[in-house]
Amino acid sequence: MKILLLITRAELGGGQTHVVDLLRGLRDEFEVELATGETGYLTEAAEELGIPAHVIPDLVQPMRPLQDLRAFWQCYRLIRKVRPDVVHTHTSKAGVIGRLAARLAGVPAIFTAHTWCFAEGTSWKWKAVGIPAERIAARCAEQIITVSEANRELAMHHRIAAPDKFVTVHNGIADSPRQANPGEKSLPRIVMVARFSEQKAQGLLIDAVAQIRAPFRLLLVGDGPLRAAVERQVAKLNLGDRVSFLGQRMDIAEILASSHIFALFTRWEGFPISILEAMRAGLPVVASDVNGVREAVAEGATGFLAPAGDIAIFRRRLEQLLEDNSLREKFGIAGRQRFEKEFTVEAMLLRTAGIYRSAATRRPSPETERPPVGTSVGTSANVLMRTAGTNRK
Repeated sequence: MKILLLITRAELGGGQTHVVDLLRGLRDEFEVELATGETGYLTEAAEELGIPAHVIPDLVQPMRPLQDLRAFWQCYRLIRKVRPDVVHTHTSKAGVIGRLAARLAGVPAIFTAHTWCFAEGTSWKWKAVGIPAERIAARCAEQIITVSEANRELAMHHRIAAPDKFVTVHNGIADSPRQANPGEKSLPRIVMVARFSEQKAQGLLIDAVAQIRAPFRLLLVGDGPLRAAVERQVAKLNLGDRVSFLGQRMDIAEILASSHIFALFTRWEGFPISILEAMRAGLPVVASDVNGVREAVAEGATGFLAPAGDIAIFRRRLEQLLEDNSLREKFGIAGRQRFEKEFTVEAMLLRTAGIYRSAATRRPSPETERPPVGTSVGTSANVLMRTAGTNRK
């Protein structure tokens, strides 16, 4: 069985890490190929794995209607050329383009919603465009995978599709031998791994730690358009001796293993892989209580959850862990155990493979090898492409 995985961006990120895990974990069971809008981390990983990678030149993140229509036809022609049994799309832009192109080509499509464009914390403009567009795109998918129950419930609330079209498969990641020692008595390191984007809130984390008197070191891992603004904020608050910007890194496991606390201040999430990486390393977690985060972090057992945007509570939770070595160790051990039980890559791969097999048996009939009745290809694509601005990956 041949599977074509389609995603917009190739840069390092949670969705891309997930796709690499699928490519690596399923290549012995399926014939897998990759399609993305650019070269980068993801295409390099595919090359190392010996997996064919296709670049769709007009599949870009910003909303550009004419370019988006070209990307649609490029996806359609690629699907006709590769002749996959299933197209598995990821992230909003590739999700809507890929599902429509797969339907026109008569190939079953699956969509993984890593986070919705209408999630809590997104702008009203995204919601106004994203909800109707996702309803149309859902008609072109055999199955929609949500990475958290919160994601599934949100989609159901907005009537994106019928209940039986959704299935929740929590993200899972490969294990690593690199383990942290969060209870050690040394200068505590707080680490946040995230892209500097509107979704993440490194700036609010800086505001939270600015008033902490206990000794600590904050490591910010990642890059993105808002990094310079956060750097200016750190300089203005005279925190340069306590905050380090490490940029985009490939040695995340090593960085986590040398840390003591993981922090994720964020505005919205699906089911963040960064938290799973922290739990895998045995780190206590302090995170914003948004969307599917509480399905990973057990409040008061593996870490703490702070209300969305609440700087004061986030700061108090960090202070509590900074001042209590034994609590950090206790939470870290519990987080590691929870990872081993629920969030391994093997469990995620097993469920995803089953969805592929099920979808392949439901190849669209000739009567459905076109966009929804009463809608031209161009009109459908134009409506769907308007979600382009909601895609962070």
